[in-house]
Amino acid sequence: MFIGHFAVAFGTKRYAPRVQLAWLIAGVAWADILWTMFLLRGWEHVRITPGDTKFTPLDLYDYPWTHSLLMLAVWGVVLGTIYFAWKKDATGAWVVGFCVLSHWVLDWVTHRPDMPLLPEGGPKLGLGLWNSIAGTLAVETVMFIGGVWFYATTTRARGAIGKYVFWAYVVVLPILFYGNLFSAPPASVMSDIAWPGLIACVVLLAWAWWFDRNREVVTGK
Repeated sequence: MFIGHFAVAFGTKRYAPRVQLAWLIAGVAWADILWTMFLLRGWEHVRITPGDTKFTPLDLYDYPWTHSLLMLAVWGVVLGTIYFAWKKDATGAWVVGFCVLSHWVLDWVTHRPDMPLLPEGGPKLGLGLWNSIAGTLAVETVMFIGGVWFYATTTRARGAIGKYVFWAYVVVLPILFYGNLFSAPPASVMSDIAWPGLIACVVLLAWAWWFDRNREVVTGK
């Protein structure tokens, strides 16, 4: 799942309006941020296998420390605690932690049974939505529209940056998502997946921080 994760970040702004959007996006993307780092270190592994599912050529056979349910619960506590230590916002800390854990739930829906419950041993689960391109596009698109609507009605722009930079972000994310369908399979895990993924995470977090600081919460939210 891709824009579905961002949908959760946008949507949870309504329930934690004091939390900078970049924190919420970091939460929903935390598993993948760590995954790119762990790939680069050789701690986790992925195979490029066109046809593994209809939607992605990636065989995600080894990522227990970033994508198992237990470890995402642990990472959620870690990131939520860091947020609370910095901001002293208990509600925000819970929401940031929830965002981290939500990653497993959404991936469980989309992945084939490769989502581990435990970092070592135990079953692997997945409902396999990725085996339906139409289903994947429909679910993620509806989620994304809903999440953006929640964010756009919870906050308002304080200037051009808050308005146009935000909407540019909203346009670019689906382009990246839909464009994946027309892209050739990656040739290299390191040069085509790990490094670009890590760079994209940094750019998208900085971009979100930029426009969110130029928006304000609508009174009463």
